[in-house]
Amino acid sequence: MPTPAKERRKAALRTPTDLGDNATKDIAGALTGLLADMFALYLKTKNFHWHMSGPHFRDYHLMLDEQSEQIFATTDDLAERARKVGGTTLRSIGHIHRLQRLADNDADFVTPEDMLAELMEDNKSLIGFLREVHDVCDEFNDVATASLIENWIDEAERRVWFLFETTRTR
Repeated sequence: MPTPAKERRKAALRTPTDLGDNATKDIAGALTGLLADMFALYLKTKNFHWHMSGPHFRDYHLMLDEQSEQIFATTDDLAERARKVGGTTLRSIGHIHRLQRLADNDADFVTPEDMLAELMEDNKSLIGFLREVHDVCDEFNDVATASLIENWIDEAERRVWFLFETTRTR
């Protein structure tokens, strides 16, 4: 006979919602993929923050620290939104790896210019992913998630702007 603990592990994690089964599946799935990308971008930004060097070290180091904090701040809201609409979300680093669309950078050395350019491109890609999830939310009239995403788009656009202006040569 199964123990109560084993039975609880089988219990559904269904949060009540009026969005419907298709909305739950599509929105939670889109948010979970986006969350994987946020974690990938967070870690890459921290990686570059930790490994920054050169004459602009202090400015770049501090900027990337600010940007990584902003990216990390989205992760709990993303995961909780997936749960609020009745779905589930990430469970492990392996799950992140399977879902992330942004490439990792494990290079031993990356120039500061290449770091900033790569982060700019990743943030631009993230904006596209955010817009795709916004479209899914619009399809199911999930205005609460769409509203959060609009703020995250603005934040990502600001990061792109800062990264672009930092690397301009004229």
